[in-house]
Amino acid sequence: MNYHNILVSTEPPIAIVTLNRPKVLNALNSELMAELVEALEALDQDQAIHCLVLTGNEKAFAAGADIGEMAEAGAVEMMQRNNIARWDRIMRVSKPMIAAVSGYALGGGCELALLCDLILASETARFGQPEINIGVIPGAGGTQRLARTLGKYKTMELVLTGRTMTAQEAESVGLVNRVVPVELYLEEAKKLALEISQRSPLALKLAKEAVLKAFETSLHDGLDFERKCFYLLFGSEDQKEGMKAFLEKRKAVFKGK
Repeated sequence: MNYHNILVSTEPPIAIVTLNRPKVLNALNSELMAELVEALEALDQDQAIHCLVLTGNEKAFAAGADIGEMAEAGAVEMMQRNNIARWDRIMRVSKPMIAAVSGYALGGGCELALLCDLILASETARFGQPEINIGVIPGAGGTQRLARTLGKYKTMELVLTGRTMTAQEAESVGLVNRVVPVELYLEEAKKLALEISQRSPLALKLAKEAVLKAFETSLHDGLDFERKCFYLLFGSEDQKEGMKAFLEKRKAVFKGK
């Protein structure tokens, strides 16, 4: 598939999807988002791919939404466009996704990173939800996912002031997994993706589902879901291979069955 706004590179068992509008700091327009959803859903169905890396360039992961697309739109028109529905489809990608962030991850760019399961940041990364500065609020999950990650007070500060966080501050409050030198951020993300990809694809999918369930339901229901996933995996060939390999002190060879 040929894309105009993203680049897709497959290096089984991982794939790298790169936002590619460098002249506008990877501003997220509707065409880019449509391509991104299509690419991620296709990779999610590719059995050779076990983990995805989403990245931009050194200057910007994504500096926000493309304001020019929406500046003159009214409320009814924005609701009818319903472009944000695409973000829900990204949320349903079942494979682990790593955001490799350098430079700006602001507004929609920050929200896109928050849709990933892990975030690696370069030393130059900056995160924030500055929508308040242009008369609106985050609309693709920023208020909800930040609050679930950072808590009420830090989220209120970021959303009400529009200020940005450095990579180091983001790491200190648990928004990113780690901060690495700018020249290494993508390579480190790929290494992490390869490490994750050595595990059972079935277990990875259910592990991701179980962790995300904690943000959507009560503790009781979350524990019940986790237990069902745990038992379900005992019906897989991967569980038999994994435990046999452990007992035989060798590396397991998982087949995703």
